[in-house]
Amino acid sequence: MPLRSRQFLPLAAIFGSLLVAHGLLADEPQPGFRSVADKSGLSVLNDSKPVLHYRFADVRKKPYVDRLFSPSGVQVLRDGAPDHVHHHALMFAIRVDGVNFWEETTPDVGMEKHRSLKPLSAAVSGNARRAGFIEQLDWLPPTSDKPLLLERREIAAYNASDLGATLIEWRTQLELPPGKGSAVLTGTHYNGLGMRFVPSMDHVGRYLSADAKPGEPGPHECRLTATRWMAYTAKADGKLVTVALFDHPTSFRHPAVMFTKNLSPNWYSYLSATFGEWKQPVTLKAGKPLDLCYAVALWDGEPSASTIDALYQRWVKISEQEQPDRR
Repeated sequence: MPLRSRQFLPLAAIFGSLLVAHGLLADEPQPGFRSVADKSGLSVLNDSKPVLHYRFADVRKKPYVDRLFSPSGVQVLRDGAPDHVHHHALMFAIRVDGVNFWEETTPDVGMEKHRSLKPLSAAVSGNARRAGFIEQLDWLPPTSDKPLLLERREIAAYNASDLGATLIEWRTQLELPPGKGSAVLTGTHYNGLGMRFVPSMDHVGRYLSADAKPGEPGPHECRLTATRWMAYTAKADGKLVTVALFDHPTSFRHPAVMFTKNLSPNWYSYLSATFGEWKQPVTLKAGKPLDLCYAVALWDGEPSASTIDALYQRWVKISEQEQPDRR
């Protein structure tokens, strides 16, 4: 389904009548599962408890999820670590026509420019609710305001009494701007949807993939595993948590190649879902958008592999029923 970028409201309107109409700028706390605006972005709240925060204002080069909370309130993401300042918690980036959108430390990098936003709030199948937003972004090269790519980014959290975990979905649709005939998508073996964890989770936990696949060794003590989900269990500030990254069966080049940073004292822990663009570049053509669909699940404690897979299967079912036009 092609992007409808001109149907999105400008930022000024978003923080005016639209957010008021959706209850996002209410003076008094509102109950329920919902999105709430602030000066730097949007939060999803479950009553008064935070689920996630998405930052799109006052960012260096890209918007991202800068905070993600377990059901008990444990926050697991790290933003801008001194060793890699471009590691922005939960973020998405690749290379487009040779322009680097991942790193941010040199002047020749691109920018994922926020253009517009609208909130989402709806009931879904299985007595669940979802809340989040749809964002329109322009991927700009360093020396021009003409985008190399247009992105429709949809991030939503799911809420149901029996999920047992925080569950958020990240959908990205990439397509060419009008007048551009093609673009080549490449990257490195870690480019895609990536997560950096809080320092206490570095090099002390355990990775687990669907079907317990070991994957292949990669550069700099990493592993690359083609799998429908990958989980990481470690202590976040003294509390055991498990984070899993899911790849939807309809996502481009499913199953994703999951990048995991090896558990070495010399490195940090990291998890990315990639579509193998470093090995097999993708030529994007006009009128043929590329669709990616991922989810992140976060448990308190250490669930079994069967519990993780059960939530994965439930997410796939809910997601397909909610948006059948994207199959």
